[in-house]
Amino acid sequence: MFILNRKFIVYLVAFAAFFGPFTQTIYTPVLPEVARQLHSTSFVVNLTISVFTLFLAIMQMIYGPLTDIKGRRKVMLLGIALYVIASAGCFFSGTIALLLVFRALQAIGIAAGSVVAVTVISDLFEGKERGEAMGTFQMLVSLGPVLGPVVGGFLSGLFDFHSVFLALAATGMLVLVFNYLFLKETKPDSVQAGRFQLRDFAGILRHRIGSSIIYLGFLQYYTFYYFLVFLPNILTDRYGLSAEQKGLVFLPMSLGIVVGSYVGGKIQARFEGEKLVVLTSYLNAISLLIFLIVYSISLPWLLAGIIVFGLSLGLSLPVQTTLLTGAFTKNRATAVGAYNLFRYMGMACSPIVGSLFYRIGGYVLLYGFIMIVYLAFALLLSRRLLGAQAVKPAS
Repeated sequence: MFILNRKFIVYLVAFAAFFGPFTQTIYTPVLPEVARQLHSTSFVVNLTISVFTLFLAIMQMIYGPLTDIKGRRKVMLLGIALYVIASAGCFFSGTIALLLVFRALQAIGIAAGSVVAVTVISDLFEGKERGEAMGTFQMLVSLGPVLGPVVGGFLSGLFDFHSVFLALAATGMLVLVFNYLFLKETKPDSVQAGRFQLRDFAGILRHRIGSSIIYLGFLQYYTFYYFLVFLPNILTDRYGLSAEQKGLVFLPMSLGIVVGSYVGGKIQARFEGEKLVVLTSYLNAISLLIFLIVYSISLPWLLAGIIVFGLSLGLSLPVQTTLLTGAFTKNRATAVGAYNLFRYMGMACSPIVGSLFYRIGGYVLLYGFIMIVYLAFALLLSRRLLGAQAVKPAS
């Protein structure tokens, strides 16, 4: 019975974490409609996406230490409650200024989800079970940025863009009620509350595993957002797909991430974590090479390319959080917060830097350069993680 309860908690906290990237992208298909109804410009409306991402990243630095000090349950409930209020505020916003304010508050609230969720799972599970639980968690959270535009386009097509925020407020309230009823405090008694110091983050970034996983997270989400931002242009320019058809193209990649995350959680019992991180990093680089070769051949080949990328990304995600939380037991949430911060920074940098590469050399330079960076980083990980194992003195 206790095992069943723990599995239920995994889904409960994972759904709260899912809302971060889901809310980030849910109304991107109707940004022109938002500009028209709120009598604003596309630039200002796009800021509602950027502001959300910015605060989602910044709050990782705050929620991580706060979760280590105050506990998991209090931080989760406070964050979701603020998210529900802010989502209702977005629904009632009649000006772009109000929408910007409430979008920032949405991010400030839901940013707690990803930090607390990983920390709770790490508190409840050890060894093989932790790896499998992380696979389930990553599987659900990775659906957020892909399903967001699909659901948002559907709701906005039936009603208007305000309906998106009403749906977020309603489902957010359900998540709040379920967490209030079922999420108990999981912070170990052996972990004593202390004062947060900036050197805690510096120590995580100096750690061999900490820095390796955090920088890998930045690179992976930087690349992931290449697909979210630039793939629609490929589908329009080369294949002439409609908005609805482009939304459906993302589903195979999403399925790949789901399957990859599930398998990645399972295979941790058979492979050493550090070796698995290195292996999946090489697979990430290979998947980009495959996409670069096949994307222009035909639509079915393009779909195959993004499925391979989704699978390789999904395989890598569970082992990262398993290794990270295993390496930092006393300041586990702080380490997760730093990891999430760098991932969100990757999301924010991707459209800006990618646009520069695209203007210079098109899609070949865009995806070719990041493939080379990936390969170089995989080689670096091999030396840092596997090389360190080779020189360990015999016991």
